[in-house]
Amino acid sequence: MTTRDQRAQAIAERIFSNPLGRHLGMTTIDASPDRVVAGLTWSEHNTTAGDQVHGGAISALIDAAATAVAWSGADPEKPPTFGTTVTLEVRFLAPARGCDLRATATVPRRGRTICFSHVDVHDEDGTLVAQGDSVYKLGYPRS
Repeated sequence: MTTRDQRAQAIAERIFSNPLGRHLGMTTIDASPDRVVAGLTWSEHNTTAGDQVHGGAISALIDAAATAVAWSGADPEKPPTFGTTVTLEVRFLAPARGCDLRATATVPRRGRTICFSHVDVHDEDGTLVAQGDSVYKLGYPRS
């Protein structure tokens, strides 16, 4: 594992272990610059009707994965000091029922402060249950 991969892994672990991430059961599966894979462990408190995973929990997973991937490829020589989601679009494609989920976030385009990301969310059977696109702004102190 390269130093850049180690840095990306540490960033992802920090993001998914924040209070909301811990509450929802988010985990880091793999991380490298411009690609992050995260998990959402199934839990009854993340459901809406019966065993169906709540759309809000899926949306939070997409937002966290997009955040992690935005930070993962930032310049380590001039790291950002803050960031924020500018836009988040989520499309639900199939119900996720009683199962863990896996989100794969990638970066189709990155600028110095703006990062565009795409996230696919699959269930344990490999069914694509949701997709998301995000614009994330990385912030730097003024010189």
